[in-house]
Amino acid sequence: MTKQPSRFRVFSDSEWARIEPLLPSNVGRRGHPFGDSRRVVEGIVYRYRTGMPWRDLPGEFGPWQTVWKRHRRYAADGTWDRVLARVVAEADAAGKVDWRVSVDATITRAHQHATNTRRPEQDTGACSNYKNLPVHECEPAGHGVGRSRGGLTTKIHQAVDGKGRPLAMVVTGGQRNDGAMLVEVLADIHVPRLGRGRARTRPDAVIADKAYATGVIRAELRRRGIKAVIPAKSDAIAARRRRGSAGGRPPAFDAETYKDRNVVERSFNVAKQWRGLATRYDKLAITYRAAVTICALITWLRA
Repeated sequence: MTKQPSRFRVFSDSEWARIEPLLPSNVGRRGHPFGDSRRVVEGIVYRYRTGMPWRDLPGEFGPWQTVWKRHRRYAADGTWDRVLARVVAEADAAGKVDWRVSVDATITRAHQHATNTRRPEQDTGACSNYKNLPVHECEPAGHGVGRSRGGLTTKIHQAVDGKGRPLAMVVTGGQRNDGAMLVEVLADIHVPRLGRGRARTRPDAVIADKAYATGVIRAELRRRGIKAVIPAKSDAIAARRRRGSAGGRPPAFDAETYKDRNVVERSFNVAKQWRGLATRYDKLAITYRAAVTICALITWLRA
């Protein structure tokens, strides 16, 4: 392939060498083997970095239809989830994953190009690939676009390790409550072992803000043996004090560990430097989530 100018390239040679063997080659299937994979993948990243329409991709990436179709295919078959899982597994095997996990959500405006599809009015669909479902089951009804106070919006729910590197990403409509999605976000954490043994799915601790301070969430984390680092809500503290001794003991809270919660906010700041993530232009939730996954993959490769 013709070497691209540096301004069109995101992956270094060493980074590309790590992920290239993990990408499908299409050998043995109907059609031609995939060619110029690096050029196509760089085109996918360039489109989301700039937020431009697919049709406006520079010619250095080849036909825009090829880039779009490859992205659509990789999003549908879970390719990027498998590549990310492998990279995180390598980091975990080397002891480089901090399993004190921070969770939060960020909201993004859905552009009119993303919202001109048929949607049920009150759908709160969630998009994640941890179940390896067929594409028609991965794509939620409503395409993960909901109506919130800011208009038509999408919400990215994310869990990051103690160093701010994403472990799980779930896309829903913008009106979906953060705390209601915690169980699904934790279910999306799936780090396989390089050798024998079950994949790791349980963090040591979950650090979250007051939006997650409910009895149901605390009970679920306690059931799974996960330490909850979640401050109590002011009204809950006041109610307990009014009841006196009948109010029971307040939940345990590790204030020192909670100081590290902002790593998830910094992770969102990094992702939203990509214009195609800061504003959603994708009609399909699976293609938008795939781009979030690619951004997470680059974060891990550079770690």
